Amino acid sequence: MMEETYEKRTRTLVLGGGGVAGISWELGILTGLYEAGVDLRDADLLIGTSAGSSVGAQIASGTPLDELFAAQLIPVEQSKERMVAFDAAQLMEAWRQAYAKAGSDSKALRAAIGAYALATPTISEADRRAIIASRLPLQTWPQQRLLIVTVDAETGEEYVIDRQSGVDLVDAVAASCAVPGVWPPVTIAGHRYIDGGMRSLANVDLAQGSERVVILNPMGNNASMPGADMASEAAVLEREGSRVLIISSDAASLAAIGANPLDPATRSPSALAGRNQGRELATTVAAFWSRD
Repeated sequence: MMEETYEKRTRTLVLGGGGVAGISWELGILTGLYEAGVDLRDADLLIGTSAGSSVGAQIASGTPLDELFAAQLIPVEQSKERMVAFDAAQLMEAWRQAYAKAGSDSKALRAAIGAYALATPTISEADRRAIIASRLPLQTWPQQRLLIVTVDAETGEEYVIDRQSGVDLVDAVAASCAVPGVWPPVTIAGHRYIDGGMRSLANVDLAQGSERVVILNPMGNNASMPGADMASEAAVLEREGSRVLIISSDAASLAAIGANPLDPATRSPSALAGRNQGRELATTVAAFWSRD
């Protein structure tokens, strides 16, 4: 993990995980805020985990937000998104067994989940990569500081990827979005990597040293998910002097996201709900984000 902190007066946007629904919701939030005069894209640092890695790459590409938002409203059959069949109960049981085996050792837990991911049949890496590539308007790293989080499937070690890492952007995003048991682990330099959300749903700690931090949390306060306790992560930053604002999905957004955020059919309702929520939050976010 990189040992880098950031000078005070910097502003960081943390983009959490949440499937294709989370991508759409986050772009909706950002669009609603922008339409109300608040642009979070001017952050000094972007931190993307899973769905958030895709959003980070998209908003740092320079593509207008209205175009990114409009893409979320395209009918599924006209996109390259793909509904994947998986047994949710089996997935949860596999993760439960991993927890039971690893106990409080977080790295061992991630390795146990990684072993499950490596053993589970999925679509090919190439097919999955094509889906990820279709989401990114530019497939080269932006100049804006962007960190993408993933996890080594064999060792459980986190890997924080940036422009200096020599990793292709599409591969970095695909790795961060590789939900264990659903999508294939991604091969980078001979290692296989899984979803960065296995370390934390948003990896808020990577914003250490920032003056102001906004966290987008599509999954709401779902404490049953691994790494979902963002309030505790945010509290650590606040004790170190950062100001932190968590934007979690409201009731309407949670209803739009639904029980399966990996279902591409959730994209349009999640984007629209996010935009409405962003508009409602604009005054609060503007006051928090201002450099004055």
